[in-house]
Amino acid sequence: MKKLKFENIIDQRKLSTHAYFLLFSMVIVGLTKAFNPDFKTRGDYFTLLCILFIQLEVFIFLGTKIFKGLSPVSGPKEVTRLLLSRFLVFYVGCFISAFIIMIGIVCIQSLITHMDISMVLGNFFQYEFWKWFKTTSGGLSVGAVIFIFVLWQDALKREQELREKNLVFQNETLKSQVNPHFLFNSLNTISSLVQTQPEAAGLFINNLSSVYRYILDNSQKDTVPLQAELDFIENYFDLHKVRDEEKILLGINAPGSEAYRILPVSLQILLENAIKHNIATRENQLRISVYIEDQFIVVKNNLQRKATQLPSTKTGLKNLAERVRLATSKELIIDETDDYFTVKLPLLQ
Repeated sequence: MKKLKFENIIDQRKLSTHAYFLLFSMVIVGLTKAFNPDFKTRGDYFTLLCILFIQLEVFIFLGTKIFKGLSPVSGPKEVTRLLLSRFLVFYVGCFISAFIIMIGIVCIQSLITHMDISMVLGNFFQYEFWKWFKTTSGGLSVGAVIFIFVLWQDALKREQELREKNLVFQNETLKSQVNPHFLFNSLNTISSLVQTQPEAAGLFINNLSSVYRYILDNSQKDTVPLQAELDFIENYFDLHKVRDEEKILLGINAPGSEAYRILPVSLQILLENAIKHNIATRENQLRISVYIEDQFIVVKNNLQRKATQLPSTKTGLKNLAERVRLATSKELIIDETDDYFTVKLPLLQ
């Protein structure tokens, strides 16, 4: 039997979620009737059922919106701080919503039974407010604590999964970059440039050193500034540009990049993927564009696949997509047409 997960139960896009809410409300009303036979709420238990069901729908909606986007990349302390700071907003929002729902349903009931609606607020504050306040506060507090605890546990679990994925990524990244083929091509290029273009050889060596330094310094980090990653891929691209001359073009347009962070070496993986799997000639240049669009960094290239594909490493799109999901709670968007291959990577602020 498939395990029922909390995130599936509270997913209000599913019809089954609303059925769970209704069933839960019916159980609470039944327990209320069983243990409090003298309890009355404006005449009948149907009113209580409506109030509980609507409140549950609103509370879950507010909770998923307020706590949306909690990222595990900052560690348990930061996750806990964020949860606590949003808890007050969530509690106050739910309390105000509960009051509006209560008064709204009582007003509707008064209209149906032809009672004076102008007396609803006065009677409520005079006779029922404190009883409603105590029961609502108690129920909301218990529900909120459970909701927060589950979200906190989920964030910590995703953090652990991200740590494990990053360990695999770090190992595979270093192996893929420090491989004989990459070093052989780089050393051959240096050897050729030293004899013909000494200044270009020095620049190539500096870029090669910068690439390795960046990988060694940042591959163990959870996130890096977007601008640092953009500088890194420019250095990485320059290594290819020296060898391939004008066969590959890279355009970067990322204004406001200082406001964002990104997973380390993620853009390099996308750049390498484009270069590795596409033909690049002077007549048919490989054009790679990198730009910001709607909280995503986009890497787009014209599609001209090689007839014979090189074997793929384990640091490809599948691994990157999993790291992105764990770190940002969002999905890596991949779009392929007959002419272009586009990957959208979520940004962190």
